[in-house]
Amino acid sequence: MKKYTDAEKFSLVRREAIYTGLALAGLIIFWLIAGFGTASSEIKIFHLPLWAVLGSIGVWLVAIVISAILSKVLFKDMDLGGDDDDR
Repeated sequence: MKKYTDAEKFSLVRREAIYTGLALAGLIIFWLIAGFGTASSEIKIFHLPLWAVLGSIGVWLVAIVISAILSKVLFKDMDLGGDDDDR
Protein backbone atom coordinates (compact mmCIF):
# COMPACT_ATOMS: atom_id res chain seq x y z
CA MET A 1 0.00 0.00 0.00
CA LYS A 2 1.36 3.40 -0.98
CA LYS A 3 2.23 5.82 1.82
CA TYR A 4 0.43 9.13 1.49
CA THR A 5 1.20 12.41 3.21
CA ASP A 6 -1.56 13.99 5.27
CA ALA A 7 -2.16 16.57 2.53
CA GLU A 8 -2.54 13.80 -0.07
CA LYS A 9 -4.92 11.91 2.24
CA PHE A 10 -7.14 14.97 2.72
CA SER A 11 -7.11 15.62 -1.03
CA LEU A 12 -8.11 12.03 -1.82
CA VAL A 13 -10.83 11.98 0.85
CA ARG A 14 -12.20 15.30 -0.42
CA ARG A 15 -12.22 14.04 -4.03
CA GLU A 16 -13.96 10.80 -3.00
CA ALA A 17 -16.58 12.75 -1.02
CA ILE A 18 -17.28 15.07 -3.96
CA TYR A 19 -17.72 12.18 -6.39
CA THR A 20 -19.90 10.30 -3.90
CA GLY A 21 -22.12 13.40 -3.58
CA LEU A 22 -22.32 13.69 -7.36
CA ALA A 23 -23.24 10.00 -7.57
CA LEU A 24 -26.02 10.59 -5.03
CA ALA A 25 -27.32 13.54 -7.05
CA GLY A 26 -27.27 11.39 -10.19
CA LEU A 27 -29.12 8.62 -8.37
CA ILE A 28 -31.80 11.06 -7.18
CA ILE A 29 -32.23 12.34 -10.74
CA PHE A 30 -32.53 8.76 -12.00
CA TRP A 31 -35.12 8.02 -9.30
CA LEU A 32 -37.17 11.08 -10.29
CA ILE A 33 -37.07 10.21 -13.98
CA ALA A 34 -37.60 6.47 -13.48
CA GLY A 35 -40.33 6.82 -10.90
CA PHE A 36 -42.25 9.92 -11.88
CA GLY A 37 -41.20 10.17 -15.53
CA THR A 38 -42.59 6.76 -16.42
CA ALA A 39 -45.82 7.09 -14.41
CA SER A 40 -47.96 7.54 -17.52
CA SER A 41 -46.51 4.46 -19.23
CA GLU A 42 -48.75 1.43 -19.66
CA ILE A 43 -45.81 -1.00 -19.68
CA LYS A 44 -45.99 -3.77 -17.08
CA ILE A 45 -43.20 -5.96 -15.69
CA PHE A 46 -44.43 -9.02 -13.78
CA HIS A 47 -47.86 -7.32 -13.59
CA LEU A 48 -46.31 -4.23 -11.94
CA PRO A 49 -46.28 -0.80 -13.56
CA LEU A 50 -42.96 0.28 -15.04
CA TRP A 51 -42.66 3.24 -12.64
CA ALA A 52 -42.91 0.92 -9.61
CA VAL A 53 -40.17 -1.40 -10.87
CA LEU A 54 -37.80 1.35 -12.03
CA GLY A 55 -38.49 3.56 -9.02
CA SER A 56 -37.65 0.81 -6.53
CA ILE A 57 -35.64 -2.12 -7.89
CA GLY A 58 -34.13 -0.04 -10.69
CA VAL A 59 -32.79 2.53 -8.25
CA TRP A 60 -31.14 -0.19 -6.16
CA LEU A 61 -29.51 -1.73 -9.23
CA VAL A 62 -28.21 1.63 -10.44
CA ALA A 63 -26.87 2.38 -6.93
CA ILE A 64 -25.00 -0.94 -6.90
CA VAL A 65 -23.47 -0.23 -10.31
CA ILE A 66 -22.45 3.30 -9.28
CA SER A 67 -20.91 1.99 -6.05
CA ALA A 68 -18.96 -0.69 -7.88
CA ILE A 69 -17.62 1.84 -10.39
CA LEU A 70 -16.63 4.29 -7.65
CA SER A 71 -14.86 1.61 -5.63
CA LYS A 72 -12.98 0.16 -8.61
CA VAL A 73 -12.04 3.38 -10.41
CA LEU A 74 -11.93 6.23 -7.92
CA PHE A 75 -11.43 5.08 -4.34
CA LYS A 76 -7.90 4.40 -3.11
CA ASP A 77 -6.95 2.07 -0.26
CA MET A 78 -4.93 4.04 2.28
CA ASP A 79 -4.04 4.03 5.93
CA LEU A 80 -5.96 6.82 7.65
CA GLY A 81 -4.03 6.51 10.91
CA GLY A 82 -2.10 9.43 12.31
CA ASP A 83 1.55 9.78 13.22
CA ASP A 84 0.96 8.41 16.73
CA ASP A 85 -0.22 4.94 15.61
CA ASP A 86 2.88 3.27 17.06
CA ARG A 87 1.88 3.90 20.68
